[in-house]
Amino acid sequence: MPTHPDPHEPTKSGDLVLLDYELWAEVAGKPELIDPTREEVAQAAKITVPEGHKFGPHAHLIGGEYFPGGIENALVGAKVPSEWEKEFAPADAFGERDPKLIELYSMHEISRLPEMRREDAHLDIGTVLTIEGRRGRVVTLTAARVRVDFNPPFSGRKITAKFKLLERIEDPAAQAKAIVDLAYGRGDEFKVEIHNDIVTLHVPDRSKFDFAWAAAKPRVIDQIRNQLKPKSIHVVEEYVTPAAKEPAKEKAADAAAEPAKPEAAEPAHTHGHAAKPAAKAKSE
Repeated sequence: MPTHPDPHEPTKSGDLVLLDYELWAEVAGKPELIDPTREEVAQAAKITVPEGHKFGPHAHLIGGEYFPGGIENALVGAKVPSEWEKEFAPADAFGERDPKLIELYSMHEISRLPEMRREDAHLDIGTVLTIEGRRGRVVTLTAARVRVDFNPPFSGRKITAKFKLLERIEDPAAQAKAIVDLAYGRGDEFKVEIHNDIVTLHVPDRSKFDFAWAAAKPRVIDQIRNQLKPKSIHVVEEYVTPAAKEPAKEKAADAAAEPAKPEAAEPAHTHGHAAKPAAKAKSE
């Protein structure tokens, strides 16, 4: 395994760190929060977050691909810990808007898209459509034509980033979990064991049949190789077959559970009335 740098050295490409941040985009001359890690900031800005979204500091790979290149480069060489704010021109953030990426389609073409054939399909300004593998937003529509913008959502806008670099992630097992989290999510649900330069990754039950995990697995393995340089990586997916009950024990259990039947008694044909006392025997 590689040796760890001084935790207070400036960051370099390839470092795994714990990061708090906020990204604000300039919309009509006003700042709009587009990506926070702190719940109180999201609540104050009254933004909608996906259900199940987890707030808190994020694992981050310096020089990776989570932020646009210009924003990512601002993290290289930062002190640990540190806190700062920086403004980015559109070209250094999500790029300039390209008019050629705004395209016109007939309503007939749009109506044939898979997402528009669902019962709950709705078409309006801002609706996101996937056309030939590209995601775009509807910017205008009439009864016959739909204009779709394939530019990145925040292209052409200045971005203000607020960073709080908390610490380096140095423990090898924590690094492996951080890599899973970056590529797939749910890193805290994976059990990681490291012994004799062998990394063993135990896959949680709900990820075993998840197509997203199947797609992320090659990236996870490649990044663990680059980051930890182990001799080998074991990905363990255990499938336990439930033990079948033995027939004899099952019958005995059923018999024990069955309530005892009361002794049979002669019915009293009272038809709803109390039974009359028996008549005395007639004396001779």
